[in-house]
Amino acid sequence: MKTSDFYYDLPHELIAQTPLENRQKSRMMVLDRSKEEVEHKIFENIVDYIEPGDTLVLNDTKVIPARLFGHRVGKEEKIEVLLLKQLTGDRWQTLVKPGKKCKIGEIIEFDESLKLEVKDILEDGQRVVEFMYDGIFNEILDRLGTMPLPPYITEKLEDQDRYQTVYSKVKGSAAAPTAGLHFTKEILKQLEDKGVNLVYVTLHVGLGTFRPVKVDDVTKHDMHSEYYIITKEACDIINDTKKKGKRVIAVGTTSCRVLESATADDGIIYPHAEETKIFIYPGYKFKMIDGLLTNFHLPESTLIMLVSALATKEKIMKAYKIAVENKYRFFSFGDCMLIL
Repeated sequence: MKTSDFYYDLPHELIAQTPLENRQKSRMMVLDRSKEEVEHKIFENIVDYIEPGDTLVLNDTKVIPARLFGHRVGKEEKIEVLLLKQLTGDRWQTLVKPGKKCKIGEIIEFDESLKLEVKDILEDGQRVVEFMYDGIFNEILDRLGTMPLPPYITEKLEDQDRYQTVYSKVKGSAAAPTAGLHFTKEILKQLEDKGVNLVYVTLHVGLGTFRPVKVDDVTKHDMHSEYYIITKEACDIINDTKKKGKRVIAVGTTSCRVLESATADDGIIYPHAEETKIFIYPGYKFKMIDGLLTNFHLPESTLIMLVSALATKEKIMKAYKIAVENKYRFFSFGDCMLIL
């Protein structure tokens, strides 16, 4: 299976640069795997497709303002630091630009309340750093940091909350679980009132999600790892859903990765708090999910491979062609697809 099998031609103007004013008014393509044709709907129509007793699984991670700009002590040149993952205490795994000038022992200053020291340089060039600060770190980060928008978004985000889901709760992501950006509190209430179970898991999204697949053979790709948590309470609801013959539908590829990572071969899901490197591509046998809400993904990405594993590559590539022809909005701030 070649990476090029997952390429499609996307006009640049279809990459959504800003979110819609009303989250729930984005377009939604509905792909029923038992049918040949797709439906064109609006996201708020999702309530019509989820049945009483079904369980929607949402990722409640919260994006931190992970991009910081500072300078080396005694130097004026600007240094950009992107927080990728908290390791222990005040130590973080980061991406630093320009990295070549930030050697072990280098001090980077952001303002009088925040500095860091480079402690280690990893094989891929990422830096392990330790922060030194005066005050409460999260409050300082909220003040000095900015949202780490994906590289394909070049316009300024006026409202930082639009890169958060309305149910975001647990700080730790370097990127948003974007399928959840379409939900409003009103839609969530409509689903609950209909008898749909809403279950929350946590997976902190790393920038590895945007990392291109650089090998020709898909199976040789080294998947990035991400930390996730699923509680006993969540597992009980999900297991009960399956026992009753109802559907478990993941909101986003991140929730999908949690569910498939935490489910044993016997089809039972168990509580976990650990890293996952699960790589889902065509040929994978799903153990838990029955459906998926997802945005439209980059060509040749691990995410388009995941959705192709669920709906078949042929149906996904056909659906993407239809989306381009119908001028759907793509990627993080774009429209979505419901696969059932």
